[in-house]
Amino acid sequence: MAKTSSVEKNERRRKLSVQYAAKRAKLKATIKNKDITPEERFEAALKLAELPRNSAKIRVRNRCELTGRPRAVYRKLKLSRNMLRELASNGQIPGMVKSSW
Repeated sequence: MAKTSSVEKNERRRKLSVQYAAKRAKLKATIKNKDITPEERFEAALKLAELPRNSAKIRVRNRCELTGRPRAVYRKLKLSRNMLRELASNGQIPGMVKSSW
């Protein structure tokens, strides 16, 4: 089980990224726009840098919903490989059967 503080920190990052998503997208579009003067683009880059770092979507870490494990997490199921195997063996995931040959 992952530390509770790590899981909570990740949730705060997730909330911040949603909160600032529109503002960040607007500033990034301004920065990439070649029709605007370089001074205005530079000002937009400075404003983007002033935003909280944890508001960037890239800072959010995929974690297992059950254990909080940060590595080997299947995106579609939001489960780590360990929990996926355990739940599949118990027959709790529909359509998933442990293979044997």
